[in-house]
Amino acid sequence: MNAIPTADALRGALAGLLDGLPPKQASAAVERLIANYRGRTPTDAPVLRDRSDVVAYAAYRMPATFEAVRSALAAFADAAPGFAPASHVDVGGGTGAATWAVDAIWAGPRRTTVLDWAEPALALGRELAGASGSPVLKDAQWSRAVIGTALALPAADLATVSYVLGELTEQARTAVVAEAARTAQAVLVVEPGTPEGYLRIRAARDQLIAAGFTVAAPCPHSGACPIEVGADWCHFSARVSRSSLHRKVKGGSLAYEDEKFSYVAATRFPVEPAASRITRRPQIRKGQVLLDLCGPDGLSRTTVTKRHGTLYRAARDTDWGAPWPPPEADPAE
Repeated sequence: MNAIPTADALRGALAGLLDGLPPKQASAAVERLIANYRGRTPTDAPVLRDRSDVVAYAAYRMPATFEAVRSALAAFADAAPGFAPASHVDVGGGTGAATWAVDAIWAGPRRTTVLDWAEPALALGRELAGASGSPVLKDAQWSRAVIGTALALPAADLATVSYVLGELTEQARTAVVAEAARTAQAVLVVEPGTPEGYLRIRAARDQLIAAGFTVAAPCPHSGACPIEVGADWCHFSARVSRSSLHRKVKGGSLAYEDEKFSYVAATRFPVEPAASRITRRPQIRKGQVLLDLCGPDGLSRTTVTKRHGTLYRAARDTDWGAPWPPPEADPAE
């Protein structure tokens, strides 16, 4: 994996963004962005309208988006160990959090294109990339494009569509996923880990499978999702360290937060998906660990006890979203 950019490098690039921005203006921008992020105000217009919006967004959302996308890409990379994208298109990339995440997973060289309909976001993304220390990010192309039904994408090894679909109409969502599937060898779609975000991921997953793609992660299969709509939703969690800037914008006091997200990664080439994946935080009890799993045969719960030896120790150390059993597990156990 590439040494840069790291979460610390991103926080360093973000430092000082709020200097000169009135606190009330930043807070108002953050509140409006939260409403859009939670999916209450889908729109056909850019969410990020000016420099204050973009600065608030970058401080408020970039660290969390980076960690969520990096976590999803890590699972994808495990399923496709021979894949290293030489080209990447970030659809609706805004200030470029997903491009930072891609660069954290795979070393360059790589041709990177970030497309967004908000010029202020592209300008700040370019500025942050210049401070990243990464040749790939510094050389990325930042281009304005309307993210919607008329979107035309260049061919690429990897297309990312992160935290974008919730801003679009249903027709535009379908068009964007179809265009990513038409032009890319691998597609990653990430949305907030809410019931609504999961439904958008589920629809994108179905669309990618219908286009001939194979699901690489998080699902261990490309069959129908076994989750009953309305009863539950598939989502995962990424731990995000909060800088003083992050805490200032979000009004929080903790040094970290947990970003909930849903995602699907799919490819046009063969992959090695996990045998099963842990779909809830493991429940550690005296002498046993309860794991909720999704596998080729659907949803299940397994109990790992001390008699399972090294597998029990692995279960105590595993986390929500991880593959199960771990790749290094003894088949006899």
